[in-house]
Amino acid sequence: MLNKGLRDNEAIRIDNVLKTLRSLDFVPQPLTDDAKFDIENQLKEFGLNIETLLHLQSKELITLLTRCHLDFNQLEQFSDFLMDFSKVDNYNFEDKSLAIYQYIQQESNVFSFGINAKIASAKNKYK
Repeated sequence: MLNKGLRDNEAIRIDNVLKTLRSLDFVPQPLTDDAKFDIENQLKEFGLNIETLLHLQSKELITLLTRCHLDFNQLEQFSDFLMDFSKVDNYNFEDKSLAIYQYIQQESNVFSFGINAKIASAKNKYK
């Protein structure tokens, strides 16, 4: 377990990475090399890159992210990033995003209308 000071620093680092990922603007077209580079640099903080993100099973991704100490709010932000990233041609992460939302809803032991709405939306997009 991390002590409180390290946990706080880790949470700040994770929040900054997620904030950067969420600030990227995705449009339905292929990514430029610069955009891929920016995404890869941020994903590297979680031991990921676009290629591994494509090939990991949803359960493996959730395990990896929880080992990186992402809390439920941070998992939700990462899942939101995956939904946005799915707007780009050749990338489809709706299934992984849906699995993360469902994991949050089940494991947090707190019902969230926001997460429930995101699950419904992800299911509609995934079909």
